[in-house]
Amino acid sequence: MGLAGAALSMPRWPGESAPTVAIVIDPDDAIASSAPVKWAVAELVQRLVDVQVTVRTVGRITDAGAGDVCIIATGNRTPLATLTASSVPSDAESLALFETRVNGRHAIVAAGADSRGLAYALLDIADRVRSPATARASLASLRITKPIIERPANPVRSVMRQFTSEPLDKPWFHDRDGWKAYLTMLATHRFNRLHLAFGLGYDTLTNVRDSYFVFTYPFLVAVPGYGVRASNLPDAERDRNLEMLRFISDETVARGLDFELGLWMHGYQMPKSPDAKYVIQGLDSDTHAPYCRDALAAVLKACPSISSVGLRIHGESGIAEGSYEFWSTIFDGVPRAGRTIEIDLHAKGIDATMIARAAKTGMPINLSPKFAAEHCGMPYHQAAIRELEMPVAGRTGAGLMTLSEGSRVFTRYGYADLMRNDRTYTVRTRIFAGTQRLLASGDPVWAAAYSRSFGFAGMTGADLMEPLTCRGRRGTGVLRRDGYRDETLAPSHDWEKFGSWYRTLGRMMYNPATAADVFRREFHAGTGGSALASALAKASRILPIVTTAHLPSAACDAYWPEIYWNQPMLAEAPGNPYTDSPSPKNFQHVSPLDPQLFSSISECADELLSGKRTGKYSPLDVERWITGLALGAERDLERAGPQTSAQARRIVADVHIQAGLGRFFGAKLMSGVFYALHEKTGDTRALGEALRAYRSARESWTAVVQWSTSVYQNDLSVSDKISEHGHWADRLGLLDQDIDQMSKKLAALPVVDHNIGAVIDAVRAETRSVIACTHTPPASFKRGVDVAIGVKTAANAVRMYYRHVNQAERYEVAELVLQNGMFRGVIPGAYTASPYGLQYYFELTEHQKRPALYPGFAAELANQPYFVLYTL
Repeated sequence: MGLAGAALSMPRWPGESAPTVAIVIDPDDAIASSAPVKWAVAELVQRLVDVQVTVRTVGRITDAGAGDVCIIATGNRTPLATLTASSVPSDAESLALFETRVNGRHAIVAAGADSRGLAYALLDIADRVRSPATARASLASLRITKPIIERPANPVRSVMRQFTSEPLDKPWFHDRDGWKAYLTMLATHRFNRLHLAFGLGYDTLTNVRDSYFVFTYPFLVAVPGYGVRASNLPDAERDRNLEMLRFISDETVARGLDFELGLWMHGYQMPKSPDAKYVIQGLDSDTHAPYCRDALAAVLKACPSISSVGLRIHGESGIAEGSYEFWSTIFDGVPRAGRTIEIDLHAKGIDATMIARAAKTGMPINLSPKFAAEHCGMPYHQAAIRELEMPVAGRTGAGLMTLSEGSRVFTRYGYADLMRNDRTYTVRTRIFAGTQRLLASGDPVWAAAYSRSFGFAGMTGADLMEPLTCRGRRGTGVLRRDGYRDETLAPSHDWEKFGSWYRTLGRMMYNPATAADVFRREFHAGTGGSALASALAKASRILPIVTTAHLPSAACDAYWPEIYWNQPMLAEAPGNPYTDSPSPKNFQHVSPLDPQLFSSISECADELLSGKRTGKYSPLDVERWITGLALGAERDLERAGPQTSAQARRIVADVHIQAGLGRFFGAKLMSGVFYALHEKTGDTRALGEALRAYRSARESWTAVVQWSTSVYQNDLSVSDKISEHGHWADRLGLLDQDIDQMSKKLAALPVVDHNIGAVIDAVRAETRSVIACTHTPPASFKRGVDVAIGVKTAANAVRMYYRHVNQAERYEVAELVLQNGMFRGVIPGAYTASPYGLQYYFELTEHQKRPALYPGFAAELANQPYFVLYTL
């Protein structure tokens, strides 16, 4: 670069004039001359040119003009690195950004440990350039007042985009310019993997209406010797699909991202599917597995940029669980491509035999368990899975699901028993999109918390199903993919609406300590942008909280809290989609996603009536959280004032809708507690309070309908299930029906007072206790050796709950003993002698106070509410 021995001095930003920018790239610097960095430089140049900044690229700093602002791109350890707070990190993908002066020229130094890190540094500079702006203002936005040193917290930061609907997804699949813009956005926000998935449109192959790309191979390749094809698919279209896949994967890698091909369906027969246009021909049970193996190898050879293959191996793949020979044959297709390619196995139904079969290929193996069932809950791994998924001796599944509904049922919705310390595979969690698909979100604080959780027990990151996932699934694709009725709100590309989602999660997954100004870039200054960002952040927490605390169904194909199908309190509704909810399947009996830390409505009522409280978070705590967030979001919108840009108007509408949903769920949870008290006692005052709260919930839902009707189209389908299509307005009928039945019940009953007035009054006055406590967890533990635990607290009793980092196990309970001013206990050596880490938390009891959990949740609800220990 010609910088060795250069005279360095403190930076002085240029004056009023707008000088030329010179981008300095040493041709001898292998990192700075790599393809991803060259692409990033081109992006930076274009951003500057767009705001009328004159730009030139030079090979030496001495070639720059005397008054130029120099941007030096370097992958080397130069003397410039000594000017930063510390040297440029050596970790993969790490970077440094800082200002200096070199031989009288102002310089911004972008340094990277590798091509990806240097590209990120350059893209960060480009991201600071906002349009419209003057050249001088744009240059001023590049100021780096103190050195920035960053390294990735999560090695894998993946976004999954699914093809599930021919009418809605074909346009974006073949949009080359759209792909370039989308991939540039992913790289800018430091995602380092794209998972393009096919075959998720169905999880059973009966009544298939939209069969495009479901069994994927024949839509991409003609495999010599098989004669397999999809009916009604022209050869030219098949070849164009493969060419497009090659283009997408190549463009992904050109921007420094990895590319994963997801093949989620391997069944090909579609019984009872008269509407299926594309039927697979030329395949039978004898050729099925060999064809898939050879077709997979053919696709991998034709698309050399593919570096990972994602496979669903449980029964929803169309293949019976336990079909180890079938999958071994398919796995063999990966090494036939002649290069190292990761095999990424979706973890539902996984067992040691399947893992071993995949490992025989010699390829790296990753397992991807679900983060919060098929939804997105609060930013931590649930302390326990639901009782419905806990293992039961002798349990057997049926049909294709013999393992995932039988002996391996606990693998369905969490990390299960996969976090062994001696594992030979990597694990990264996968966040499904069941909670929120349509509405904008973005919260830097919670994004940082999710990022930290993605490293839990040695996980290597996460694969995030992006917004709009499943739009048009199961043949329901109509109108616009983005769902807008008001076309003045429609973005050029549907993903552009979700800029804050991509920015907050991508940047925080890379570095959970990312500076706040990075996220303010999404909002224009001077137009209430700060207040709008705050409103969106608060609103973004509401539905994940609801998901964690109240989960009628773990399936994203049944429960959609964003457009909630109302579960009644009185009588179970005909066609109830929440089939995996505890019986009786009414609102008040629903299990939390995390039943270890949260109580159900019915459990809360039992606690209130008995006076025997636990430290669990109750539905009343949840009501206070989400109602407070709704109120805060609405106040922020008032501060933001009227908005004119399409993006700001989209956010305003979505925040109003989410705030309304927060008020609705808060009021309905309150109603549920009152109704449960009535059910258990017959008290009519409790029933009256339930009805009052339910009507309040209905008012909030009406407000959601009013906000959404002019904004969103009538059918926002993500499936053909009753709870997965339609609009908010369609749900009013079920609400009114249940409220009417409750009203009639109250009118028909004589007044019954069971002397629970104090309990009823306590429902609305419910607060959590604050009990002082400190605990320093051990740094680690040694297998087979007791782990000593000490807690200093004002409580008069301390109970410890602990278990292995294995969700198939139940918690052990130990009462700690007060000794010399500290409560003490041990996790026995017999228990620590396992291949798993340990997790634990405390329940604190103090006289006249409701028990509390420690560490529990802090004010932002963004921390891990338990401690985790790992072996030496």
